[in-house]
Amino acid sequence: MKKLILKYHFFVLGLISFVLQSCNTKFRVWVGTNNEQKIYNLKYGEHKRQKIDVFLPSDYPEDAPVVLLIHGGAWKYGRKEHMIHIQKMLFNHNIPSINMNYRLVSKSKKVTYREQLEDINAVITKFNELAGKAELQPDNYILLGESAGGHLALLYGYQHSDRIRKIISMSAPTDFYSGEYLQSFYSKYSSPTVQTAVGTRFQRKNISEEFRKASPIANISNVPTLIFQGNQDFLVNKKQGLALDSALTARNIPHKLIFMENTGHAPRFFNKKKRDSLIYPNILEWIRS
Repeated sequence: MKKLILKYHFFVLGLISFVLQSCNTKFRVWVGTNNEQKIYNLKYGEHKRQKIDVFLPSDYPEDAPVVLLIHGGAWKYGRKEHMIHIQKMLFNHNIPSINMNYRLVSKSKKVTYREQLEDINAVITKFNELAGKAELQPDNYILLGESAGGHLALLYGYQHSDRIRKIISMSAPTDFYSGEYLQSFYSKYSSPTVQTAVGTRFQRKNISEEFRKASPIANISNVPTLIFQGNQDFLVNKKQGLALDSALTARNIPHKLIFMENTGHAPRFFNKKKRDSLIYPNILEWIRS
């Protein structure tokens, strides 16, 4: 118990500098009966979207990875509260987590997926400063992203294998440049959204190198990856998940594909049975393995 009290005491002290920089009245800290902690709307940057929720259970090993949750929303919508059910599930299973907002794509504000990757990096850098006070190790993260958030999780994770231990990708787009994508019907209706996220004109017959740089499948590194893909996903075609699975297999990178029959996009929102019996158990197994 003394250890838990000290953990809470030093972690909150570590937050003081961040709180003093913020006039946000929505910042709050909850402490449970066993010194569990939930910190809401902690700032990690100056933009109004740059806030995180940190959930720390009462007791966890020092080498426990921290799960960083990245919401979806076609890169230009969504908020961290959409991932709260996953964060609560992780908390109930004694897994530390961070749930982040990030700047949304905007042509007028010159925000693309690149700035969103910068936000992920900023969250990790900030939490690294506090990790010791929470008796956790820095640069020991698992990224869990859904839809566009899954794309960001894959891309950041593959580009920063020194910081990211594992990736969990749920209904994520993975390929914006291959011949298969360019010739598919899926590219006909997804390319305008992708063009906005990349910030470069999409020209099917002369595709820019920027779309390859934005494709997780072209940036693979040796980071174990769990993939969830529905066979009836019309927002992110099933071939996106299958292509990543094949690419990881070809490079002998540890991974697992959960290919769900009779399933559309982001199924945990619409199918409680599938969420509780298939999605969450596989997430927990992947984190603990």
